[in-house]
Amino acid sequence: MPRASAAAAAQTARQVLASAADLFAAQGFAAVSLDDVARAAGVTRGAVYHHYANKTGLFRAVAARLQADVAAAVVAAAEGADPDPRARLRAGSHAFLDAITAAPAVRVLLVEAPAVIGWAQWRALDAEHSAAHLRDALAETGVDGGLLDALTAQLSGAMNEAALWLAERADDPGARKSAHRALDRLLDAAAPPAA
Repeated sequence: MPRASAAAAAQTARQVLASAADLFAAQGFAAVSLDDVARAAGVTRGAVYHHYANKTGLFRAVAARLQADVAAAVVAAAEGADPDPRARLRAGSHAFLDAITAAPAVRVLLVEAPAVIGWAQWRALDAEHSAAHLRDALAETGVDGGLLDALTAQLSGAMNEAALWLAERADDPGARKSAHRALDRLLDAAAPPAA
């Protein structure tokens, strides 16, 4: 494939992915057709099928892209924080809560994805992205190796639940502040400051 054609194909795939993410977030998986995605992306239905085998495959790609975006926000925040491992854990965890509750991530990743792709695939995506960074950050704080996986799973679950809780309270100005304060308490318990 000539370079210009490859670049055009890649651009089309990105357009389809972005349009699908917006539609799945606004309407939910069941209400969106591939014709809707094609129209929103300004491409033919054939172009959508060329890049994605079916609607579920397109949704998987959207979920993977959004998981990667959330993980990138976590990494950026952690790298921009104080070099202390606890400060990086805190910055990354708060960034996760903010990134996962931004549209389109919250509905696609926390509401639709478990039902559409199943818990096993959802957990694999989470483990590959944000949970992997959380585990690394906890390890850097000195969390006991015997507790590391259990603590990662429990803290990740708590943050996902906090994100759903926030999504249900989008119009409550105090909810985000409360969620972040509660997260600080969990982080202090998970990786207490050195004595």
